[in-house]
Amino acid sequence: MIARSLLVWCGLLTLAVANGTFREAVLAPRFGAGVAHTISSAMLATVIVMVGWFSLPWIGPHSLQEAWAIGATWVALTVAFEFLGGHFLFGKPWKLLAADYNILTGRIWIMVLIATFLAPVLVYSWRAERPVTPIFTQH
Repeated sequence: MIARSLLVWCGLLTLAVANGTFREAVLAPRFGAGVAHTISSAMLATVIVMVGWFSLPWIGPHSLQEAWAIGATWVALTVAFEFLGGHFLFGKPWKLLAADYNILTGRIWIMVLIATFLAPVLVYSWRAERPVTPIFTQH
């Protein structure tokens, strides 16, 4: 389960980078940086929930506690990548990285982290009431 949840997180990371590229190349020139960040954050949160929906049966948590652990792990990895990767790989100053967490200035990045944390739990809870055959077979 751990390896699978890490693999899915790597997929989420790839989608997040693609989302950021789309934001900078398409959304920001058309709508401005602030609106582009809002649209991009909402898009990414939606994608994360969708990926959770399709991947959670394959990841295979056996309990709600394991679903919580997956969400917590995904958030920890995301925040670590956001700050460490953002600063050391992409050269962004710490202050700029922290600015994404300021909801008082209209930044809703925290919504992405909430979606990341809750997606496994919500999907696990919903699917527990309506079992669905996993897309991928477990061996």
